[in-house]
Amino acid sequence: MVAVMAQKARQLPVFISCLFLAACGGGGGSQDSNSGSGSGSVDPCSVAGQKEFVSETAESWYYWYDELADVNPDDYATAQAYLDALTAPLAADSRDPGFSYLTTVEADEARFSSGTYYGFGFRYGFIGDDFYFADTFEGSPAYLGGLRRGQRLLAVDLGDGNGFETWDSLVARGATNTEIFGPSDEAVTRGFRVELDGVTQDINVTKAEIETPPLAGEPILIEREGLSPVGYLHFRTFIDSADQPLRNAAVTFAQAGVTDLVFDLRYNGGGLLRVADTVLNLLGGDVANGSASYIVDYNDKHDNQDETGYFVSTPQTFTPLRIAFITREGTASASEMVINGLAPHIEIALIGEDTYGKAVGQSAFDQGQGCDTRLRLISFEIQNGEGQGGYYTGLHDTGRFDLCEAEDGLTKALGDVEEASLDTALAWLNGDIVCAAPIGAATAAKGVGLVGDKWPINRKPPLNRDGGVRSF
Repeated sequence: MVAVMAQKARQLPVFISCLFLAACGGGGGSQDSNSGSGSGSVDPCSVAGQKEFVSETAESWYYWYDELADVNPDDYATAQAYLDALTAPLAADSRDPGFSYLTTVEADEARFSSGTYYGFGFRYGFIGDDFYFADTFEGSPAYLGGLRRGQRLLAVDLGDGNGFETWDSLVARGATNTEIFGPSDEAVTRGFRVELDGVTQDINVTKAEIETPPLAGEPILIEREGLSPVGYLHFRTFIDSADQPLRNAAVTFAQAGVTDLVFDLRYNGGGLLRVADTVLNLLGGDVANGSASYIVDYNDKHDNQDETGYFVSTPQTFTPLRIAFITREGTASASEMVINGLAPHIEIALIGEDTYGKAVGQSAFDQGQGCDTRLRLISFEIQNGEGQGGYYTGLHDTGRFDLCEAEDGLTKALGDVEEASLDTALAWLNGDIVCAAPIGAATAAKGVGLVGDKWPINRKPPLNRDGGVRSF
């Protein structure tokens, strides 16, 4: 997701300055709009007032405003349903499969400042039909309770007095994620029976408010005989709290003489533009100093807002000669922006699978008038400094990026040299393999959907509306 802060209408000058203070990941910014009820006849905070706000804002700011559907707002029970109907023509070809959405100011600011949400603190994946914990967040209830990447889920105690129910039983009866993990706003407790290396244990975890650590552990130096070490960094999300850890990691790599870097973005669905700008400068600020790094392209009603970012060398900037980006379908928005922006200047390869394909960003428009409504609306496309964008089905599918296919080695820890994706990345950096050349246009639909409140527990979770990978 690429996020931007913006101010609308009579406050456009603030919009400009906020854009680069808060932008990039797939989401937006903050616009204080007064369009909730132009006539004064509708309560602006009511559903009808929210629909008016959505309609007026979308007609002006939506990137493809001239392709919005002609629908009657009265046919929809909520403003979100109305927004989904308006943008339906853009969902059909993956340009906006739900990236435009309504939220609240409080929830949105928590999402982009610290990655705060309510849950256990983990992500999951599958090997065949088996559920594995893929990542647990340091300091979260899941992490403190002992859940770790690589553990296979055997059974769950749903807290209903019936004890543990096996994974096979849950799948067979079609249990949903909501039943397994409970509501997203309650301090529910679940028991997880897990197995790792033949050892089985029962772990009880209670949901709490969680701040997502932007980095998974510390930067790692992987030694190589006769060569400088390879730097490895797993980056979870482009939020404000990532800025200093990213700078610290760059210093660590520079001091170690790192020239080959593995930048792990496999679950990173984006975040703030200003944090993506920091990453671009840390990795490309020397080799491309002064060159355009990205272009923010608005629709023709607001093309006076178009902006170009430039590479700048910072005190922490170092100069990797080659970067292996570990990516998967959940790699989106600001992650794709960074890869796309560095490609003209540094030798790179994608490792794992193609990215999601979120080439656009949302600005945030506040309804104001005492309402807490914030609209995250696709209002711009992100291009690199050479004007290359349009990666709506993934970066590899543009024909401009090589890809070394690799599994997500869920049974190994992140940063373990035997983990499948990292092993493949090291093989490419060491010259042992050659990645597949670009294949051109996409031929298959993405396997990871978007939005959705519940789904069968044995299926991949859909992405959030902002494009981010779901956490639980």
